Parts: sequence; C-alpha cells; structure tokens
Amino acid sequence: MAKVERFAFHVPSLEELAGVLQKGLKENFADAQVSVVDCPDLTQEPFSFPTKGICGKPRIADVGGVPYLLPLVQKEKVYDLNVIAKDIELPGAFFLGAGAASSRILGVNAEFIPIVQAKSEKKPAVNGSYIAQINPADKGCLLEKYSTKYNDCEFGLLANLYASEGQPGKVIEVKANERTGELNFVSCLRQILEKHYGEKPVGMGGTFIIQKGKAKIHIMPPEFSACPLNTDEDVNNWLKFFEMKAPLVCQPVIVSRDPGFDLRVEHTHCFSHHGEGGHYHADTTPDSVRYLGYFLPAELLFRIDRPKETHMVGRD
Repeated sequence: MAKVERFAFHVPSLEELAGVLQKGLKENFADAQVSVVDCPDLTQEPFSFPTKGICGKPRIADVGGVPYLLPLVQKEKVYDLNVIAKDIELPGAFFLGAGAASSRILGVNAEFIPIVQAKSEKKPAVNGSYIAQINPADKGCLLEKYSTKYNDCEFGLLANLYASEGQPGKVIEVKANERTGELNFVSCLRQILEKHYGEKPVGMGGTFIIQKGKAKIHIMPPEFSACPLNTDEDVNNWLKFFEMKAPLVCQPVIVSRDPGFDLRVEHTHCFSHHGEGGHYHADTTPDSVRYLGYFLPAELLFRIDRPKETHMVGRD
C-alpha cells in the first residue's frame, strides 16, 4: 500500500477567483477575460472526454514524483488509476492531468496524457488517455490513443492529477490572447494565485485549448538514461523538444504553493487531433497565441507515495 497524505486547500468562491485571475492575467497578456460560466459539454470536440464536465468533489492527487525518474529510473514504481480513485476517496473519479506512461506495459518510456473515468461498482473504466512517444521511424512525435493498444489504467513513476465526479456545473472560463509577459500561461495562473493567496495554498485544474499559435513541447526518449541525470541541464539535454502547432488540448494541474508535501506545483500535458502532443512548456508565438480554458479550484490534495529521497531537478 502506498502511503496517502491528505490536505484541505483554501477554496475561494468562483467569483472571487475570476476577479483575481482577471487582474493578474492583464499583466501578462494583451487581452484577458475571466468569467464564471456553465462548463461546456466536454464529450464534444475538441475535448472528446468520457464525461461532460469537471465538477463534483474536485481534488488533486500528486502521485510518486520526479525522484523516481531522476537521477536514475525506478521502473518498479507503477500505479493504477482505479486504485488512485479509491485512494482519493472518489471511486469512479474522472481524471485529467500529466504523468509518465508505464514502461512495464509499453516497453518504452513515454509521456502519459491521462483522460480516465475510473471504474465504479456500476460500470467499467473508460480510458480516453493518449501517449506521446518518440516515433522510432522518424524521431518525431508519435501520439496514440491508449485504448487502441492497451486495456488497463496503469501509469508509471509520477503523475499530477485533477480529479472530479465529471459532472456539469459552474466553472471559471479564461480567455487570454497575445502574451506580453515572460511567463507561460500555466505559470502565470499559478503565480497569480500564489501572490494573492500567499500562505493559503489554492489548487486548480481543468483543461485549456491553445487555439492559435505554436508551443514548445517535450517528449521523453524511449530509453531511460543509463547515466545519472543530476542537473536541469542534464535533463534538458536528454529530453526531446519540439515546436507543435495549435489546436492543442492541455490538462494543467496547479498548486499555488507547496504546503510541505514535496509537490510538483505545476504540470501540464497536451494532445491534439493532428498527431502532436506531450509536455507543455510555453507558447513560442506570443503575438498570435490564443488560450481558452475551463478551471475549477480543488477542495482536497492527496499526496500518494511521496519519495523519501528528493531533489528539485527536472520539475519545470
């Protein structure tokens, strides 16, 4: 049994949060509009999620961690989203987020883009996840729907997950165009929350689309590094970076401030319907970029299988 730690986030009202984000985003984007809206039907394109919304008992799970990947991999670290759903006290949870694929299942290392409704007593799991890996043929991106090859809900090493009942409901809609600041969209949102709420950690998750422009995305190589990766420079030399084009559907998990659980405070993976996806770093076209997102503050944090030996390498 993996150790599970629990923490209650500060949960501002949606109206308050919208105001805070609107004010902060104006410092980083030429145009920013934040409002409280009904969650759009996420079963529709471009999302095509298995549930209609991201509402109902929203929570964040930080599972495993980068220390299980770096400096050297611990391949035995594998997890199951059906088990995680029980760990976070939400059987049948709908998960979005970012993680590493299970090399035990795939036979290689890859980015995991989780989109899973965990199994419940009433129905089996629905796995709409993607995996992004390096294409052995041309060394480009190979993005595949997980369920076309596999029928489990396993992942490896680490994941940052936003979980809910997958219900419709009120959410925060964020529109941000033309980036004028240095921060990427996700870092901007997180730092706005940290600046405003300070010592009161706020968690947030959901989904956003990069509607126009291009983004810097990485995919981990298929082979784990045989040499220890001890610095961020080591890690960046090992990772494969790409410029990918919109539209990209992204899944951010954000915590304004780590309340002492060795968290990865922001982590975002993305997929597309044109064969590109992976780990989002930033847009590369600030003048033309357009973001549209739907978010909800989380009520609870669950820290699962926290590494005993830790470091801060490879967390951006």
